[in-house]
Amino acid sequence: MANPQNYDNQPLEQLKTSALDRRLSIAKASLNIGRRWATNSAFGLFKSKEEKAVQKQAFMREQAQYLVDELGKLKGSVVKIGQMLALYGEHFLPSEITEALQTLNSQTTAFSWSIIESALRTELGDTIHEFDIDHTPIGTASLSQVHRAVHKATGEQVVFKVQYPNIADAVDSDLDLFRQLLKVTNVVPQTRQLDAWFEEIRDLLHHEVNYLLEADTTELFFQRFAGDSRYVVPRILKAYSTDRLLCMTYEDGVSILDEQIFALPQERRNAIGQASIEIMLREIFEWGDMQTDPNFGNYLIRLAQQPDTQLDQLVLLDFGAIRQFDDNLLLIARNLLLAGVFHDRGKMRQAIDQAGKHFEFFANLSDSVKNDMVELCLLASEPFSLPSRNPTIPPHALDVHGNYIWAESDLHNRVIKLASKSATSKSFSVPPKELMFISRKFIGAYTFMTVLDARTKAHDLMATFTSED
Repeated sequence: MANPQNYDNQPLEQLKTSALDRRLSIAKASLNIGRRWATNSAFGLFKSKEEKAVQKQAFMREQAQYLVDELGKLKGSVVKIGQMLALYGEHFLPSEITEALQTLNSQTTAFSWSIIESALRTELGDTIHEFDIDHTPIGTASLSQVHRAVHKATGEQVVFKVQYPNIADAVDSDLDLFRQLLKVTNVVPQTRQLDAWFEEIRDLLHHEVNYLLEADTTELFFQRFAGDSRYVVPRILKAYSTDRLLCMTYEDGVSILDEQIFALPQERRNAIGQASIEIMLREIFEWGDMQTDPNFGNYLIRLAQQPDTQLDQLVLLDFGAIRQFDDNLLLIARNLLLAGVFHDRGKMRQAIDQAGKHFEFFANLSDSVKNDMVELCLLASEPFSLPSRNPTIPPHALDVHGNYIWAESDLHNRVIKLASKSATSKSFSVPPKELMFISRKFIGAYTFMTVLDARTKAHDLMATFTSED
């Protein structure tokens, strides 16, 4: 969630949550988009093929930005849909659309206290008087905003994650409106893959707006990390939580982008990085459920006051985007990663062939494309590979102790370069959505480690899950 101290906009006094209001807004946007297409086509009648191509690309960007501007005005699940497509739509949406949708993450305008207070009173009833609630939010998002409070009787500091009124009821209609708006932009192919992704987003949204489910998941992770002092998970106050309101303990910390983090000694940053990567590995190898929103806003770092005797801690804040994966997909992910650990081409090919028994995407790949995919997966798993088994790790990506230097590895660009040279990149045009969630998780982890400038040792990362042969 965004920091309200950075807001330049005045708080919104009205939220368009009724189906009629939102349909009228979309209808207006659709008419304007239609007019734009007609005008653009008319101006392109007498231009050359090259001129038309340049004009079309510029117009696509303009249309995409107009689409985003209209979505931002509605807020709510329409914006959340756009954010999800920005994360996972790169394989089936034009780049102009995904680039524009990514700017939705900067829509940080808060709603006025009168709207939030009304929502709180609806959910809390008379118990609202048990708290002193700060009228200024400490964070906002597309579906909710967070307010800090103090429980008067105990002095305990808590936060209320308040869902905007009627947002949950608008999920299905918002999805239909979003599809309609994408259709009239005439820049997104209406395919079965797009249909499948919208159904996936529908399911994710219905889970995310149910705060009782999020409360249960938060409690589950609270228990999982209870014995590990490297992690902090808020404690849920069930007595003050509903399906539209989440009450939990306030947990302080600083952003990973804070200057204090950059100033930490290398060893402390390494330890924080190790802790963050271990979460992802345990999700794949132990738990089977995964945080699919790799957003820096979902994490804080609590710096140790006495570093000689205390550990820096990762504060895990948001469990609304947890997704459970089936055993087949988890087995595939494990086998691919373990093959990468030992840099074993034969094992990697076996893992890809095994995946073809469960996913049509893998089964339909040609033999040459599977070989290309082997090389791509071996490269992508480089940070987890044992240097003694992987002679292809660039020397500059390892320090004198054999630690992997994420920030110096240039891994992301190397993966993109390899994919662009092989047939694999074309075959990846529409990958299984489940694979995309895990892929995006790895990209998020790489970004986190690169920004943190942490170094990790593959043996230490993977020791719990495997042993060297």
